Amino acid sequence: MKTNPLLDFSGLPRFDAITPAAVQPAISELLGQSRALVEQLTAEYVPASWNTFAAPLADGIEQLGRAWGIVAHLHSVNDTPEWRDAYNGMLPEISGFFAEIGQNLKLFAKYKAIRESKEYADLSTAQRKIIDNEIRDFRLSGAELPEEKKPRFKAISEELASLSAKFSENLLDATNAFAEIVTGEAELAGLPEDVKQSAREAAEKESQAGWKFTLHMPSYLPVMQYADSRRLRAVMYRAYATRSSEFGPAELDNTPLIRRILELRREEAQLLGYNNFAEVSLVPKMAESVPQVLSFLRDLAAKAKPFAQKDIAELREFARQELGLETLEPWDIGYASEKLLQARYAFSEQEVKQYFTEEKVLAGLFHVVETLFGVRLKPDTAPVWHEDVRFFRIEIRDGNNAGELIGQFYLDLYARESKRSGAWMDDAISRRRVLSGATSVIQKPVAYLNCNFSRPVGEKNGILQPATFTHDEVTTLFHETGHGLHHLLTQVEELGVSGIRGVEWDAVELPSQFMENYCWEWSVLQEMTAHVDTGAPLPRALFDKMLAARNFQSGLQNVRQLEFSLFDLLLHSDFDPSGESAGKPGMLDLLVEVRREVAVIVPPEWHRFPNSFAHIFAGGYGAGYFSYKWAEVLSADCYAAFEEAGDPFDPVTGKRFLDEIIAAGGTRPALDNFRAFRGREPQVDALLRHSGMISS
Repeated sequence: MKTNPLLDFSGLPRFDAITPAAVQPAISELLGQSRALVEQLTAEYVPASWNTFAAPLADGIEQLGRAWGIVAHLHSVNDTPEWRDAYNGMLPEISGFFAEIGQNLKLFAKYKAIRESKEYADLSTAQRKIIDNEIRDFRLSGAELPEEKKPRFKAISEELASLSAKFSENLLDATNAFAEIVTGEAELAGLPEDVKQSAREAAEKESQAGWKFTLHMPSYLPVMQYADSRRLRAVMYRAYATRSSEFGPAELDNTPLIRRILELRREEAQLLGYNNFAEVSLVPKMAESVPQVLSFLRDLAAKAKPFAQKDIAELREFARQELGLETLEPWDIGYASEKLLQARYAFSEQEVKQYFTEEKVLAGLFHVVETLFGVRLKPDTAPVWHEDVRFFRIEIRDGNNAGELIGQFYLDLYARESKRSGAWMDDAISRRRVLSGATSVIQKPVAYLNCNFSRPVGEKNGILQPATFTHDEVTTLFHETGHGLHHLLTQVEELGVSGIRGVEWDAVELPSQFMENYCWEWSVLQEMTAHVDTGAPLPRALFDKMLAARNFQSGLQNVRQLEFSLFDLLLHSDFDPSGESAGKPGMLDLLVEVRREVAVIVPPEWHRFPNSFAHIFAGGYGAGYFSYKWAEVLSADCYAAFEEAGDPFDPVTGKRFLDEIIAAGGTRPALDNFRAFRGREPQVDALLRHSGMISS
């Protein structure tokens, strides 16, 4: 009898054999095993100790988490009807199981008994942190609720999981549902040749004449940035801005989902004794209170808004004087900004893009990682879920253990219709120490790195041209690699705090944002660029122009992120989602208020930004979007240590960053990690300097 491939944990996931039909039997079997284990370990005769209770529980449930992680990953990168059905078919079972676990008083009592025992002081730092986290999370899962309220809490958890999945699916379906077919070549004026070629191939694929443009980023962004046709930009902008709203198919409208998500989160928080969901969200984070975060965001907004006002005033004047646009509409902003960039700094992003060819970018990225952290990256082989996917290994570079495997990762770079938008890292396998016969071995970590970049397009002399990336895309790749390194280079051996596990959500962006800085180092860029036609590296003169333009419109970019962060936090704190039906101000009214406070660009009344705000409604950032700005303070301050050392690859500073930030995982509070690296409290100065809001 063949083993279900989802139940094969002997090595890497068997993506060449895993099918949607494998999901229900495999997950059902693992759920049964996990429930039996919980029943066994909660028996009175099982001592409440690390070795007899906590470790076996973590080990036993790890396989369920790993198998479901594979299913969730395939749902994200290969969202076909079959995979969607398989995922949604078992999602209530998974949600229900973990809700049960979180409310199990016998489990909760054993963790509390460990913390109150003499053994607790003898546990490792990682083990003590896991016990503390578990007790906190049991309380947040409703373990201390009266028995009559627990079923309602469990039902809320299950419904929220289902709503988040539906939100994401609606957004993908709405994105795929729109296409603009251009039949007149004149309307393509201004668009780069590779973009036109991709649009032509997309139309040909569907046996259509002309050029097909979609709402996927490799198609949408160049239109908004380069298309001379104001009509085309306006059509694309409106389609993108109204995805999954009442302006499209009713079955894809996320508005009722948002209202329900907000209602359930509020109810969940009040069941737990909190005033609102934002307070619940902050319990496991670095930030201590909603007023503290609001103050942090508003202080930054006060610093950024004057720069944003200057940015938009300059853009409007330029558009009026040079482009003949008396009124700068939202669909003109990207286009006019690119024209202003070219006029002011004498280069275009499209010109820069020709130097960032895929293989050179990857080689440059790998060189940065190898130099900074003393490792070696090599191509490797493994079954994959799509022919685009590549696989790599990280090895120890030096010493007696040179060549020993540290971890592995999949790299899925290109956009596809069946792949959710954005870029993200996820863990496939986490590092931990496991028993193997009479001895123990280290389970090596494995990560997924996912992006949505343009694939190779066009041929030259009968050979497919390499993919080229914008500098923003290169920065995104470095960002996601930072997350990957946080997962892969951990030295922690306990599952609950290994890699990014157990790291506060408002600190988890530190390594990713830190890595972005290397995309602005000349020593890096001259080695990671090769012109797609000539092979020549990026000229120093062009790099100097890029550097001069680094903070071009940084005021606008900062207030945009602060707008999102404030809206998210206020939506989950002061806002009452049930009041909208009673004639009170609604979600869109709140967004108007936030924009009045911090924004300098106000979208049209019909813009439905919340309906595609997947980060907070489907991505784990609910009442936590501020984490990007919070962690940016930490990451800029960490990179300043390398600036102070006078070398972005200073080996002493790099080793300390690896040991105190990356390798430490979630074994201690993120603020302690930062203090261990910097020797002091965080300071905002480096972020303001890097953003051009104070002088160097």
